[in-house]
Amino acid sequence: MSHYEIVGDWGTSRLRLFRVEQGRIAARRDGPGIGASGHEAEAAFAATIAPWLEDGAPAEIRLCGMVGARDGWVEAPYAECPADAEAWRAAAVRFDWRGTPLSIMAGLACTGADAMPDVMRGEETQIFGAIARDRALGQGRHLIVLPGTHNKWSVVEDGRIVSFRTMPTGELFALLRDRSTLGPKIDEADPAQEAQGFAEGLERAGEGRLLSSLFAARTMRLRAGRSADWARGYLSGLIIGCEIAEIRSTLGATDRILLIGDARLAVRYAQALGKSGLASEILDGDACALAGLGLA
Repeated sequence: MSHYEIVGDWGTSRLRLFRVEQGRIAARRDGPGIGASGHEAEAAFAATIAPWLEDGAPAEIRLCGMVGARDGWVEAPYAECPADAEAWRAAAVRFDWRGTPLSIMAGLACTGADAMPDVMRGEETQIFGAIARDRALGQGRHLIVLPGTHNKWSVVEDGRIVSFRTMPTGELFALLRDRSTLGPKIDEADPAQEAQGFAEGLERAGEGRLLSSLFAARTMRLRAGRSADWARGYLSGLIIGCEIAEIRSTLGATDRILLIGDARLAVRYAQALGKSGLASEILDGDACALAGLGLA
């Protein structure tokens, strides 16, 4: 019998795989995202784990994220909210891959009070993992925010994900930074200048004028001596601050606000939430994802 399992998060931009032996992470391998793999997803997966396969086939494989999207490896369904971990697990797609049981976890779908449909893939794994790591999250109402390319603002009640709203703030920032006249073309920003710009962007966001404030990223460089480093931070602070102002009006009372994801980005959201008078806690994204995959 094989002595290891493979679990992983396969998103649009990257593949993260973990080799698990006796309940512990023994190794990690990274590979191309689903966006780059396309119809060659199976081959990309096999190539990524090839060194591990030299030790024999794994006992089990569990994957979450965009690997289960329509243009991923094998499409997995969406479990409808409200959904707990059991309902989510039941919706997974399971099949045999080269003699190994392989599970591709489902996504989640919901419809907002404004009749707007929404979906997520991958973030639900981190949410259920956070609940598994902290049983207190299984009781009462909590707001769990997952910053990223498409930020998820998720309401959890008594261990169930009851609703969520996606805000494509990360994608908007990338477009402004890389493909607009507003975004400065720099490789690495000076942390001090960027932090100053971020703080000023948050301040401007409080005025509630996103469109008219965006152009200041350019004019403040042309007319007020601000640096490109400042401008990058300003754009980030402005759109994150406006995101929080928009979503806050739709939220009810919450017991806790938790941030799950990349540490640097989570710190920025904690700063922005604090500016709005909202306290938050930061949880490790990889730890939550691994805990969620352990539920599969």
